[in-house]
Amino acid sequence: MTDFASLSALIGAGLTPTLTFLYQRLERLLDHDGTPEPDPTIPAELTGTLTLPLQADAARLAERRQDLEMLRDGLNVYYRGDASVVPADDSLLRTLGRLRGMLEEIYGQRMTFAGEQRPTSGPFVRLRTDQVKGLQVGMDADEIIGEASVDDEVGTVEQGGTNIGMRARRIGGPPPS
Repeated sequence: MTDFASLSALIGAGLTPTLTFLYQRLERLLDHDGTPEPDPTIPAELTGTLTLPLQADAARLAERRQDLEMLRDGLNVYYRGDASVVPADDSLLRTLGRLRGMLEEIYGQRMTFAGEQRPTSGPFVRLRTDQVKGLQVGMDADEIIGEASVDDEVGTVEQGGTNIGMRARRIGGPPPS
């Protein structure tokens, strides 16, 4: 999960667009049952590049749905403007941190905002596997623009098994003209 200290760096004008962006992703997930989101409004405060469309992992969404609904209930007063969005509100920051962590897990993409000391936004895969018997691939794409990372821990790869963290024709840089 995302740590509270990282989000506490979001001060002043950056906190409101961060809340708006995260809350809109939350509502979209819950109200549209995780259907791909091709063109979310990306705030200037987001660093790095998200891979679009945002694609939810259906199993993780189902696993987290109840938690997400509780977070929506807690953040709704801020989103509607019934409560002030201030950087000194530790409860708000903790709740946003929990929400961001769940969204990152569901979308498989890091969401980093200006002022934070963490890798920039972009796709990531976190694999924890005791034993690989066949083929395990963390990330496989023909083209990845921006940062992408795989955090892969494997206990044992059995004879005949293969573990590939990332396989891509192109990673980063501008697309070819």
